[in-house]
Amino acid sequence: MLATIRRTAFFLLFPAVLTAQAPPPVATVQRIADSLARDFVASGGAPSVAVGLVRGNDTILLAAFGKSDLENDVAATARSVYRIGSVTKQFTSSAVMQLVEQGKVKLDDSIGTYLTTLPAAWRGIAVRLLLNHTSGIPSYTNLGDAWRKRWGEEMTPDTIITMVATKAMDFPAGTKWAYNNSGYTILGMLIEKITGHTWADDIESRFAKPLGLTDTRNCPTEALIPRRVHGYEKNENGTWGNTPFLAMTQPYAAGAMCSTVGDMIRWNRALHTGKVLSPASYAAMITPEGAANATPRYGFGLMRDSIAGRDAVLHGGGIHGFITANAWVPSAELSVTVLTNSGSAPSGTLMVKLARAALGVPLETPVVARSLPAAQRAQYLGVYALELPGGARDFTVTADSVGIVGQLVGQGPINLLWYGDNVFGASFDPTLRITFTVEGDRATSMTLVQQGSRFAARRK
Repeated sequence: MLATIRRTAFFLLFPAVLTAQAPPPVATVQRIADSLARDFVASGGAPSVAVGLVRGNDTILLAAFGKSDLENDVAATARSVYRIGSVTKQFTSSAVMQLVEQGKVKLDDSIGTYLTTLPAAWRGIAVRLLLNHTSGIPSYTNLGDAWRKRWGEEMTPDTIITMVATKAMDFPAGTKWAYNNSGYTILGMLIEKITGHTWADDIESRFAKPLGLTDTRNCPTEALIPRRVHGYEKNENGTWGNTPFLAMTQPYAAGAMCSTVGDMIRWNRALHTGKVLSPASYAAMITPEGAANATPRYGFGLMRDSIAGRDAVLHGGGIHGFITANAWVPSAELSVTVLTNSGSAPSGTLMVKLARAALGVPLETPVVARSLPAAQRAQYLGVYALELPGGARDFTVTADSVGIVGQLVGQGPINLLWYGDNVFGASFDPTLRITFTVEGDRATSMTLVQQGSRFAARRK
């Protein structure tokens, strides 16, 4: 209980400051982001990476690095067109929600109300359960070899559904959460049934053209798509090889789209600032409910999580030869998109690092606390005047049997973890760093960074 009280007391120290603190300068973040992206390619994360990083009205980075086509030695650019995999789902779910707004679809109607030829066991499932992956319908991408041996086969939505039509339900509808590409195939069929257009044409006319997403589209295999990026996988010897072929009619409304970082940035801002859906529809999309309000916390084609302690709305996409990460941090109007042409790329890790840099939070790296030698403790001990918006407050550093302890006046003591080089942290918040400036054998000042906010303190 004591540990919980201490944690809460210290974290609530800066509630007003976290909002008021100015974000780091664009040029500073740009240098970090550029370095992170270049290192991502150089370290073998993918043959190429395209990065979109926009905070408010500031475009921090919109660029690509590496090769979009290794065989023809084509450099990637910000206009290179990547498959985005399951990021497609937020376009499909947004289309469904617009149909809901128009009164053409009801979330609590059974899907059989609209698609009468589905298997009998599926017809009573509510539309909302397809949107949030709690339907219990088997996902065709979970069939293992039975699906893999058909990767090269172009399929209609009906054929896709036939692959699992005779399978037993994974669980009773609404009782569990399980990621489900069959569900989004059915949602694509729903869009086609209601609108009378193909899913691909509907997405183009509904979103791509009105929002100026000139390079965002369904991504069929046979189409000539300017600046299309080639996908790759790592061979056993560590070299790159072409990704196995997948007929792109199969991902359909669950994952068949492609886009650029510029288009994805435009899409993020449009979707998350009220230009696509009504406030009520958007709230439904980003609010996990029922069995989907667990781990992960899933809405309709979007997940809720946190980045550097801030609420984030995000979704990734993985498809043969490509991994995408896409996020929106509402408190900072921060849009982050990472597109890669490797089926094993750690795109999500890079996305989080880019977001943390833009928020002014130290990059999250594995840090192991070390034992602070007794002889080194004395140099940090004393009282520091910590400059806060309401005025300076004393922050006292004392020693105990294992290291040093920090305590802000009016708050409980916190054990400070030594990371080396006069840098300390705290176990309850991985973003917190205290860095002492030492002159001779005595610290003269310190800087505290937490959740993107920075505070200076001079020794009294």
